[in-house]
Amino acid sequence: MLYHDLETQAPEKRQARQWKAIRKLLEKAAKHSGEFRARLERAGLSLRDLDSLEAYGSLPPLRKKELISLQAENGLAWLLTCKPGELRRIYQSPGPLFDPEGAEHDYWGWAEGFFAAGFRPGDLVQMTFSYHLTPAGLMLEEPLREIGCAVIPAGPGNTEVQVELMRRLPVTGFVGMASYLKVIGQKAQGLGLDLRKDLSIRKAFVAAERLPESLRSEVEEMFGCTVRQGYGTADVGSIAYECELPQGMHLSSRALVEICDPETGRPLPVGETGEVVVTPFTKDYPLLRLATGDLSSLIAAPCPCGRTTLRLDGIKGRADDTAKVKGQFIYPAQAAQVALQFPQVEAWQIVVTNPGGKDCIAVRLALTGQMDPAAFQAAFQATLKLKPEVECLPAGGIAQDAKRLVDERSF
Repeated sequence: MLYHDLETQAPEKRQARQWKAIRKLLEKAAKHSGEFRARLERAGLSLRDLDSLEAYGSLPPLRKKELISLQAENGLAWLLTCKPGELRRIYQSPGPLFDPEGAEHDYWGWAEGFFAAGFRPGDLVQMTFSYHLTPAGLMLEEPLREIGCAVIPAGPGNTEVQVELMRRLPVTGFVGMASYLKVIGQKAQGLGLDLRKDLSIRKAFVAAERLPESLRSEVEEMFGCTVRQGYGTADVGSIAYECELPQGMHLSSRALVEICDPETGRPLPVGETGEVVVTPFTKDYPLLRLATGDLSSLIAAPCPCGRTTLRLDGIKGRADDTAKVKGQFIYPAQAAQVALQFPQVEAWQIVVTNPGGKDCIAVRLALTGQMDPAAFQAAFQATLKLKPEVECLPAGGIAQDAKRLVDERSF
């Protein structure tokens, strides 16, 4: 079953629909978005130059990590095509970065992804993403309500409470991170519960972290459920999602998704690996050709499910100097701000690993004097929303030209 017929459009009809949506966005952004007009001017382009999907690929991408400085220097309204008070909501992600939500129906575009993952009217779904300032909780709740599901706004943490909710209520669906569903399962088993008999979880929609097949299989075996993943960002919402046959992630019908050369920003042929560049068809906050920093490639072979969209062949790494850990992006510039609070820090380095498939973050500090590691840990967590292990080294223990962020994870 399909959520709507856009998922099976013929390629030529899909391209025509995408270009019609892009053209409207370009016209509105040219009138109201200071960011878009400035980008055109820097590139020596005019609106007339962007007269087709092919020509649209010449517009320099807007890099996700640039949004923080653009918003800080120019104000959020500079990137909008409406007044801030006409938006539906404004969230804040770590950075700090504002994530506006326009008033359009199914603004974040996740409903078709949930439907493809098997969510149906009458499901009771436990939502474990945060509802505080960040968009994830409400972003993913509203499409579930659109489908006809009931939602428990559990939020993250409180694992024993999560287990109790699943035990006492007929919870059939889970939304959150796969690694956290595994933690919930282990806690339930430790309390003596039989996950298949005592709980009712039959489907899970996971996001915000890599999903190794080993973790998917482990969680599916624990609960006797299916685990399907979605891929998106707090800026644009849904980008791609898995269907009942997890053989790549179908591109969302509510955006133009390109795979581009990270250096030039130009689209690459199908099958080549490059940076994921997304244009959501949302008018109030026109993120035209937003470069996500994620690396992937496109699968052109037909999917047995019947959907005709191209598919992303997983996320293969990062094109820039950031890393995503437990659903949060780590920006070295933010870590540098933390380090400046401690004069004893001569040099620092963030190391990300995933022993046993679980993301871990450590900060190595070369110190010229005594320092309280717990104080640094707390300051780092307050700024980057992640609690690191802190390793203290003597002065000279880290080369001044060492990489600030080292991602040693294997997937």
